[in-house]
Order: sequence, then structure tokens, then C-alpha cells
Amino acid sequence: MNRPCLFKAEGNRLVFHFDAETMWIEPWGKDSLRVRSTKMAEMPLKDWALLEPIGTKAEIAINEDGSAAIRNGKLTARLSALGALSFYNQKGKLLLTEYVRNRRDVLSETCSALEIDAREFRPIIGGDYRLSVRFESVDEDEHLFGMGQYQQSYLDLKGTDLELAHRNSQASVPFVLSSRGYGFLWNNPSVGRVTFGKNITTWEASSTKIMDYWVTAGDTPAEIEENYASVTGKVPMMPDYAMGFWQCKLRYRTQEELLEAARTYKKKGLPISVIVIDFFHWPLQGEWKFDPTYWPDPDAMIAELKEMGIELMVSIWPTVDYRSENFEEMKRLGYLIRTERGFRLSMDFQGNTVHFDTTNPEARKYVWNKVKKNYYDKGVKLFWLDEAEPEYAVYDFDDFRYHLGPNLEIGNLYPMMYAKTFFDGMKEAGQENIINLIRCAWAGSQRYGALVWSGDIHSDFKTLRNQYAAGLNMGIAGIPWWTTDIGGFHGGHIEDPAFHELLIRWFQFGTFCPVMRLHGDREPHKPQLGTTGGATCISGADNEVWTYGPEVEKILSKYLFIRERLKPYIQSLMQEAHEKGTPVIRPLFYEFPEDEKAWKDQEEYFFGSDILVAPVMKAGMTSREVYLPAGASWKNAWTDERFEGGQVITVETPIDQIPLFYKNDADFPIR
Repeated sequence: MNRPCLFKAEGNRLVFHFDAETMWIEPWGKDSLRVRSTKMAEMPLKDWALLEPIGTKAEIAINEDGSAAIRNGKLTARLSALGALSFYNQKGKLLLTEYVRNRRDVLSETCSALEIDAREFRPIIGGDYRLSVRFESVDEDEHLFGMGQYQQSYLDLKGTDLELAHRNSQASVPFVLSSRGYGFLWNNPSVGRVTFGKNITTWEASSTKIMDYWVTAGDTPAEIEENYASVTGKVPMMPDYAMGFWQCKLRYRTQEELLEAARTYKKKGLPISVIVIDFFHWPLQGEWKFDPTYWPDPDAMIAELKEMGIELMVSIWPTVDYRSENFEEMKRLGYLIRTERGFRLSMDFQGNTVHFDTTNPEARKYVWNKVKKNYYDKGVKLFWLDEAEPEYAVYDFDDFRYHLGPNLEIGNLYPMMYAKTFFDGMKEAGQENIINLIRCAWAGSQRYGALVWSGDIHSDFKTLRNQYAAGLNMGIAGIPWWTTDIGGFHGGHIEDPAFHELLIRWFQFGTFCPVMRLHGDREPHKPQLGTTGGATCISGADNEVWTYGPEVEKILSKYLFIRERLKPYIQSLMQEAHEKGTPVIRPLFYEFPEDEKAWKDQEEYFFGSDILVAPVMKAGMTSREVYLPAGASWKNAWTDERFEGGQVITVETPIDQIPLFYKNDADFPIR
């Protein structure tokens, strides 16, 4: 049966055209292909998360039967005569294939009366398209990891349903790594959804002009991760001070209160690298400066901290109060996000506020210039970019519009552009090794120095377990710098023995995270300090390591010194993240991909390649089982006992010990 050929080669790109659809497939980095499709008159050309690829040459074949193929290194895409796509590795193994069930192609094995297209552009009347893209689940035993940070316990995402949208404590970073040997980036900042079903994987965008995704093949998880990092960017080199301990609480209310905490750490001889001024140290939201009533001499404060060897981090919010000195100017210049209906309002916490529009380059410059004058030029070189999703009082995603378009279409870009605001300004000011703490991220945020923390989470063991999954999946999603509020944010009474246990176990986990940062809104709250400026916002109880009594202080101090002694090792991990995009904390399979049990483990992780960590994530646990991967020998860091890999052992978990094992001949000054 003769058919017209629907394919053509345009330089390094394979082009498919059928009816209103145009699809491009082209090499994009090592062993990788980018796939774009649209029903618009022209192909949209935004690269979103992707950087321009270093030149790679594709091999394109258009066959006599009307089918086609394109190969880039280890990855080949084959297309049926009517454009159904399948991806194979260099060994001919099927990695991924579209789910197609229609009668258009009567010669296809998928000929069906169901009439389901793999690429479904459903028109939004008078607007763009609601997009669904479907793939077959060709292996029911497939394991999937990545996708950013979700507040659930699943490390393996097969069988989960995930919202492609940001919320406080949820960061959608749409890259997934498969045990079948491929990585997949959904390169679309639209609000949407993905379902990793047993039968079908479905990606959805609520409003878009284009289907855009990127696929890579690799023989190991590390190879896949490095391919991904090469096209979305890598973190800068982490500065030395950021590898130590960060002291934080809700909230230091005055200059003297913060300095007293810093002085006490030094007096006690305890390691500390960073101390933090949290939110509402300003007169009003949108006035990016110290409130002189409570912070009368920030220059002297910063100078004293620097003499103690402590870096100061200052909280920044993107919200602008209607009463603030900058509101009217920013509104007139178009620097604020807009609402599609009703009164322009995005949050009402401590005032009616609207977020500045990070997708507007002029708005980014405006905010940075305010920050530079009032903080950076005084010596603050580290910022806490809070409310970065951005957080809305009501998550009506369809009600907000940005400079680059409707929130439904491009809203997931907001945190990346927020990080870029500060990265670009600091880089222009001559700073190197830029790092800023931020509450959200999207694919590519890492290249702007984003250290993501897991948001305003609860203080309990269930939530601690969720952070384990969130942190490991963030690393696989390409965000190697990640941390939590040690102890959780909401709750935790400073005199409660049950909270003491949780805090100790969380502190131990935090010691073996990319960044070790103590924070939280502790009970009981302190009385309100004043009635003006930031003092209208209350403060939680003290949250320094000595707050919880001498027994807790002794254990927490022990881990402060462990972290300090591990700095040379941590420095090597940060170098690896900077050069190759390697996650700092890694699931077992990352180091042992040939061990099937390593793919199934959801209770342990690696801190770098040489330290296996088995965190205690349940209350009252006095022992736990630990799986030691096959292919290596292992030494208990606390007892020096040696074990061969490929077995499950039981270890004691006294309150002052987190189970740790060294791989092969590795050794570290833990004790």
C-alpha cells in the first residue's frame, strides 16, 4: 500500500507533518533527543529548561514504507508512517513508546476502535490547547524516580499521580529517571498533571501551545543524570561556609537577639557557619530593607558576625503590600502579577499583597537594585528567597497572569526566575560561588544557585519520612542542593520529650544532607514585641541547640562536630555536583544499578558514594534492618564491624546514633 511520505529532513532535524500537526525531533545533547509538536501556525521557540546543546550530529533515515528514524548516539527514535513514536537504546531495547489506539493506520499492531491519540491537543475555545501525551507502560516492574518534591512517602513513583504545579512544600521538577535506562524531561512550564500508571503514563498541560519533551538514554543512572545536567545546567561550586551548620528560627526579632545567639555559639565553642534573619524584619512587605526600629545598625551587626566567621542570610519575600513605598511605582511599571478577575490580590498575610512578576526582566532588575542597596552593599551575600512558588492565599492557578503569559501556561517558571533575579544581580556584582536558599524550583533552577528547602512542613515522624523521599527525588530531578527545616516547621514544644526524640533523629538526618540547617516555629510562642513594622508578626520559641536541655544539647553538639569534620568529604561531593550534576544524596541504585534490591529500597541512601545512611524515621525505634548492597564490603561506622554486601543485617539505634556504613576501604572521622 503506497502512502505519501509525511517526513522530511531539515538539516539535523526530522520533521513530521500531518493535518494541523507539525513535529520536530532533533539531537539535543549527548545520547538525547528533543521532541516538539504544535498545531499553531509556527513552532514556538522557547527553550524553557533547556540550554542550547553542544553540536551533535543526528543520523536520519526516511524509509520506503513511509516510516522514519533518527539516531543520536545511544538513543534512536523510530516513527510509524503516521508518526507514532518509539525510543530504543543502542542495543535495540525498547525504552519508551507512545500509547496509540486508532484506526488511521490499518497496518499497525495498534489498530483499534478506541480512537485514542498519543498526542492529544484538545482546543480551549478561543485560546490555546489542553495537551495530553500518553506512553505505554511496557514493563510493570519499571521503577521511576525524580520529579522534584512532593509531600508523600514514595521514593519509587511508579503508580503515583502528581500535580505539575508548585505549592508551599511542593516543587514540581518534571524530570523522571527510569530503571529501563532512560531519562525524560517534560519541558513545559504549564500547570498540569502526570500519572505513572501500570498501563499508561499520561502527561498533561492545562494550557499550552506546544508539546515539548526531552529523552536521553544511558547505561547507568549516573550517565543519564549527567546527560540531563549537561542540557539544563549545573550548580555553581558551593562556598565553603555553606557546607557547615546554619542556625535559624522563627524569628530573631531584633539585632541584639540575633547577635546574642551568635555570640553564645562562639562562647560554647560550637561550630556555626550561617545565621539567619527570617521574615518581617522589614517595615512592610515590598520594602526590601531593615526596619530601623529593631535593626538600628545592620552595618555593625554584619561586621561583628564576619569577625566571628559567621555569614548572615536575610529573608526576602516577593510580596508587595498595597501600603508599601514601592507599590504604586511597581504597579504603574507593570512589575506585579495580575489577576484575571476580581480585586488584584494574591496573599493577605499581614497585609493585602501582590507578588512581583519574576518573569518580567525589568521587574527582576528593579527588585535586585533595591536589595543591592539595602542588603548586598552592606555585606549580605546570601539570601533566603521565601514564598517562591509563589504561594497564593487561594491556589486558583487560572486567576493569575504574568508578563510571559497566563499562570496556567507558564506559571511553573516563577521560582526559577526568582532565583535568576538574585543570581544575575550577584554575578554582575562580581560574586562567585553563588548560593541562595529558596522554597521552590523548576527544571534548570540549579544553574541559578538554587538551594531548595522543603517548605513549611509539620513536626512529626511521618513528615520526616516524607522528606527522605522528597530529598532523594529532588537530587534525581537535577536539584543537588536541598535541605529541610530540621525538626520540621509547624509545631514542636521545646519542653516535650517526644519532640526531643524527633529533633535528634531529624538532626542526625540533616547532618548527612547537602545543607544542615536548623529551623522551626517552636512552641510556646513569644509575646508580640511591638505594634509597628515587622513586630506585628509574632515569634516562636528559642531554637538553638542548647534550648532543649543538656542531654539534647550534648547529642546535637556531637553531630555539629561530625559535620565539621566531614567538610573535606563534603567539599568533594559539591565539586562533583558542580562538575557533573551528581546528586549529593543518592538512592542505593545510583551507586549499585546492577543490584535489583537497590532499586527497591526505600529506607536508606548514600551521602556521596562512600557513606551509606540508614536514618531512623520512626518513634521509639531501638534497632532497624539495613540492606547492604551487593558488590561491596561494608564497615559499621560506630562499631568497626565488617560485612559483605548482598545481605540484610539488624543494627542497634541508640538515641545518639544514626546507622552509618562505609563502603569498601573508605573511612571518616565520625567518632
